Amino acid sequence: MVRGLVVAATLLLATMGGSVRAEPDVPALLLAAAEGGARTEPDLGNWRVDTGSDAQITASLHAINKLITGGGALGYSPVLTLACRRDGEPRWSEWLQLKDPVSASRKITISVIVDGGKTDESWSVGPRGKMLVRDGDDGIKRLVSANRLTLSWRFGLLSGRGEADFELAGLSKAIGQIAASCKTDPP
Repeated sequence: MVRGLVVAATLLLATMGGSVRAEPDVPALLLAAAEGGARTEPDLGNWRVDTGSDAQITASLHAINKLITGGGALGYSPVLTLACRRDGEPRWSEWLQLKDPVSASRKITISVIVDGGKTDESWSVGPRGKMLVRDGDDGIKRLVSANRLTLSWRFGLLSGRGEADFELAGLSKAIGQIAASCKTDPP
């Protein structure tokens, strides 16, 4: 779509500057370019698909809510990432990226609410306590047909709870794209 907008802007400037004669087709071309023309990419909603330096294929989504940092001055949205490793086990994993660390050192219990159904799960605590990780495809399977995900955890004994809400529009297409890039079946 960005390319279409650049083409539209270039044509518009050229016709306004007098260097190109505006033909009857130019307005239609400008409209088609501004609309992005025919889209070949699937609609992934707010998911961002990427390939990491370690050849891991990921899809990331920012939470729709904000958490306040430890200092209280800034808010941020935690990021949920689903990942597939081309080689190695576990092939699939998911993680939640935070800016404030949790006080747990190895495992943390997370309340997982998928479209209203709640369960508690044990996740691993990653580097510096700012990443919560769950390996395996079963966690991703539960999300494929879901519309909403809420993750809730304790930052520490006296620190209170954190909660991240995600609207999962476009998830099944993002998982399909990850799986294709990873040369494996979707979970």
